[in-house]
Amino acid sequence: MRFFGRSPRVQLVYSRRYQLELPGGFHDPQRGERILAALNAARLLGRAAVHPAEPAAFRHLRRIHTDDYLDSLNRPQALTRIVGYELSEDSADRVLEAQRAMVGGTLAAARLALDSRGIAVNLGGGLHHAFADHGERFCAYNDVAAAIAELRSRGVGARVLVVDLDLHDGDGTRSILAKDAAVHTFSIHNYTTAPVPEGSTAVELGAGVGDEAYLEAVRSSLPPAVKAFDPELVFYLAGCDPAADDQIGDWKITAEGLLERDRFVLSCLRGGSHKLPLVVVLAGGYGQNAWRYSARFLSSLLNRGRAVEPPSTEELLLSRYRAMARTLEEHELTGEPHRYDDDWGLSAEDVAAALGGPRRPRRLLGFYSRQGLELAVERAGFLDRIRNLGFEQPTLEMDVDNPAWDTVRLYGDRRRRELLIELRVRVDRHTVPGLSLLRIEWLLLQNPRARFTAERPPLPGQTHPGLGVLQETVTLMVLVCDRLQLDGLIFVPSHYHVARHGRKTMRFLNPEAEGLYRAVQKALGGLTLAQAAAAVEGGRVVDTRTGQPFAWSPTPMVFPVSDRFRAMLETEEYGKKAAEGESQHAFAPR
Repeated sequence: MRFFGRSPRVQLVYSRRYQLELPGGFHDPQRGERILAALNAARLLGRAAVHPAEPAAFRHLRRIHTDDYLDSLNRPQALTRIVGYELSEDSADRVLEAQRAMVGGTLAAARLALDSRGIAVNLGGGLHHAFADHGERFCAYNDVAAAIAELRSRGVGARVLVVDLDLHDGDGTRSILAKDAAVHTFSIHNYTTAPVPEGSTAVELGAGVGDEAYLEAVRSSLPPAVKAFDPELVFYLAGCDPAADDQIGDWKITAEGLLERDRFVLSCLRGGSHKLPLVVVLAGGYGQNAWRYSARFLSSLLNRGRAVEPPSTEELLLSRYRAMARTLEEHELTGEPHRYDDDWGLSAEDVAAALGGPRRPRRLLGFYSRQGLELAVERAGFLDRIRNLGFEQPTLEMDVDNPAWDTVRLYGDRRRRELLIELRVRVDRHTVPGLSLLRIEWLLLQNPRARFTAERPPLPGQTHPGLGVLQETVTLMVLVCDRLQLDGLIFVPSHYHVARHGRKTMRFLNPEAEGLYRAVQKALGGLTLAQAAAAVEGGRVVDTRTGQPFAWSPTPMVFPVSDRFRAMLETEEYGKKAAEGESQHAFAPR
């Protein structure tokens, strides 16, 4: 569908304050950052102006929220009801800071859209479950209502349409704006969760909705609402949680269906000669891949209606990290000065070794100094992720005195009381003949400040919940392989759930083991990670042919980095053996 002849004026609003880390892994703190990176990689970001978002002032919040409610948010326990679990005082402060920044972002986007009569996108926001006197479902402040109230305070009496296509009912926004006759709220969702007054449209579709029913609902109900209300400004909550792979959603909308939805909304609001100022906010979208739907939509805005398929989350992260690695010189990582021809390139350690003296290893894998490793993880933004979790002073420690392996530890504090990461690695030149691999002997990622919940119970072997940075950690180790010219990563998962985590980026070295895992996963596909792990550990996954319970057997998984290693794993023979291994097994939970 081509609904405009040239790229519209699009402006983006974003702040790193949006990077909110919450337990559970549902919220992607890098969502906006990934969207910007993907648009930049597609060479589309230059077609948009990117503006910063400043936190909303208290007066903006008071226009829509009661003083008693705002005062109550000064108590950390007040957020327990909103997010569903208890937060530390520091975490509570970060939640409120992030959401105030998102409110400020929507305020800025509204001003930009009106001034330009174009499209302004806040790469955050859509906090539509915040009511005047309470918050719900992760929403403490209502950004769209605050933006409309700010416009009213400035004498802007425009008719405003709020189009909310998040999976969930836009209940808080509808409630706050119910008394403003110049606002019409329109929501298509799974279940209606609050009263629907006159001047609002609420379309309830229930659970399990697919593309056909969803698009029919949008096509049949939105155009009449736009025509009847005749808006002068529109806020569009372009939620991605209707997607089939959303971690908390219950609909089955495909990527094509969501893009068609977004394009149809644009055609209703900016098609033909009547182009309405449009404010877009991201709203819901849960899981590490939610950003891709928004990136696809925004690429079509910036590319004359033609969407650019975004890379996978793993590919995007690796590309970004590799670009960072190219900015680091070898001497910055090793801690050695430049070597010049006039001294034959010999260091003091080289001379000592040549004379038969001791040569104690002082670098990780014989290469990285502690300062060099810290520089690399800092430049990658990895330590910022840790700080966003509330660990203000992450401290790196290296132990390279053990001849069997090298160890890296990251603590959350200077006194080294909160262990977050422990990694033991060595170079393996024996497991795969002819290849040199980075073997991960041990990897611990934990958040000692987080708490297990009913939705996130402890997995086998866990003392604390995970840290949520496995993907970034693996990607950093791929950079080590690049730097040291190693062929790839190898590790042996001790439990089923570790393999399931690793399977997002790795595969099994043995094709028969790959086939066995696929067969087990086919039986457990409908279960959550915690449910599946408990079933395997409890012997409740049974081989339907023998009646015997499946027992996890640790076996190597790998991530190929070099072309020759990748070629070994992408052969027709590997695929055939993996398929045969899968067909030889049949499992079922009991």
